Amino acid sequence: MRCSSCDAPAIVDQPYRGGHACERHFAASVEERVRVEFHRQLPRFGGGTIAVALSGGKDSAVALALSHRYFQRRPTVRLVALSVDEGISGYRAATLEAAGALAERLGVEHRIVRSEERLGTTTDRAAAELSGTVPCSFCGVWRRQLLNRAAREAGADAIVLGFNLDDLAQTVLMNLVRGDLDRLVRMAPHRVRQAGLVPRVAPLAQVPEREVFLYARLKSLPFDHAECPHAHRASRNLFREIVWQLEEELPGTRQSLLRTHDRLVERWLRSEETAAPTRCRGCGEPAAGPLCRACEYLRVLREPAPAEGAP
Repeated sequence: MRCSSCDAPAIVDQPYRGGHACERHFAASVEERVRVEFHRQLPRFGGGTIAVALSGGKDSAVALALSHRYFQRRPTVRLVALSVDEGISGYRAATLEAAGALAERLGVEHRIVRSEERLGTTTDRAAAELSGTVPCSFCGVWRRQLLNRAAREAGADAIVLGFNLDDLAQTVLMNLVRGDLDRLVRMAPHRVRQAGLVPRVAPLAQVPEREVFLYARLKSLPFDHAECPHAHRASRNLFREIVWQLEEELPGTRQSLLRTHDRLVERWLRSEETAAPTRCRGCGEPAAGPLCRACEYLRVLREPAPAEGAP
């Protein structure tokens, strides 16, 4: 195959775009899509602090590298990388090492927030004690809260997340299937600023997962490609397979799901009044009810188990 833009050999097939790309045009297309998303999601951003959620995987590595590329000529913008150590043995140590290596290469400040220190527990320990609950449920909630706190402490005006096109398409489909319009409106990238929540942006929104991986490899970015040992229990796995199958049969499905989300959110914001979050009585973070979900999980974790034979 030859590149659709020149005579060089193609390295990637892009059915959703109806063409192929060589290494040079592929890298340029990824960088341009990210540039467009930054312009769209952070309009008129003149200066301040941008936090980048850096897990050490391929997506966050590319998100940090391209955020650095986008903002490096703007002396008024400060980048800080934030990593969360949830306490997952055999997995998180390697990803944190990769995260640190990339941050050091780019000269970006790197902060690590540990669940053990902030919440008094770890994902592994909670998974053992809450055996009937899928670990991704509480782990994701705690990670998002810790990132939000760390971003506030860093004085961040926005948090860059490494969500790629596949991630966002899966999330849209999950929320549609569940009929959860509130969560559909709240998902990143954020359209409405809410008190206490640092806005999320997703500059990789138009880049498919396999292209993120390819870009990371071509640019020799340090990242760890291992899968979390708890991930096999996540319901997202089903939606990942469904989106893959739909995309295989109907190229462009992922982009269509994102356009559907955009249109629904636009109509929702025009017709509905988005309720401002209250403050959690446990930790003071934004919440939809008296307790935020992070504190609800911690409460269940800390409740004494009922005595044997108790009604």
